[in-house]
Amino acid sequence: MTEQKIGVIDVGGGTRGIFGAGVLDFCMDNGIHFDHFVGVSAGSANGASYIAGQKGRNLVFYNEYAFRKEYMSWENFRKTGSYIDLDYIYGTLSNEDGEYPLDYDAMMANPCGFEIVATNAVTGRPMYFRKEEMERNRYDFFKASSCVPGINKPYYIGKIPCYDGGLSDPVPYKRVFRAGCDKVVAILTKPRDTVRNSGKDRVLAAAIAWEYPKAAETWINRSKIYNESVEELFELEKEGKALIVAPEDIGGLKTLSQDHGALEDLYRQGLRAAEAIQEFVEK
Repeated sequence: MTEQKIGVIDVGGGTRGIFGAGVLDFCMDNGIHFDHFVGVSAGSANGASYIAGQKGRNLVFYNEYAFRKEYMSWENFRKTGSYIDLDYIYGTLSNEDGEYPLDYDAMMANPCGFEIVATNAVTGRPMYFRKEEMERNRYDFFKASSCVPGINKPYYIGKIPCYDGGLSDPVPYKRVFRAGCDKVVAILTKPRDTVRNSGKDRVLAAAIAWEYPKAAETWINRSKIYNESVEELFELEKEGKALIVAPEDIGGLKTLSQDHGALEDLYRQGLRAAEAIQEFVEK
């Protein structure tokens, strides 16, 4: 019997991404390996540490570094026009001379495929970057994927302004199947029965509509894409081709919440929820 290939996606969600960090730390502790990983926004950072085998690394970023003003603050916004300093996170902290370097060599040596999703601000379409395109100490793909519109200026990849990948492909499970996988583990950062609505997105999208109308249109449509994608995953679960791993309760955490207790609880939820993955990958 041919061995099945298993893929995983992590949809991110700002500091709520600590749930995915817990899930993936469990996987590292228990020798659970995937054949392909697709990460969105904070989920791409989770994926990098997982593929590099750096258990616990993302926990430090979410529950320690994210509380620093250098990481995100209105002081940053006043000085640079961006609330989150992506260069600090994926440069100052993550480069080989940084406080907690990403193990680039280990990430590249891991046979697991790795894609990072960003949104082209001009076209509103998703862009997918492979780890093979990534240079040591040049982690621009993570920066583009995590660039939250409205509170951050777009991050440029070459001459292309980019925004958060969650605008255009918030639940990119189809990329896993396109990569040749037979099954997918989908890490969500909201309860699985969450139905998103576009009300808040419509208001926030107005902030970028004058300069990037296509990206604004995509942002308004995000909830619809998210809801449809999760419904499709429900059907794939019934067929045994998908497993949704999601928190039971996010404790009121918003995208950029800073609450040590709530973050630690969400991390522990990730550790517990990941127990279902062992059986799924062995079927």
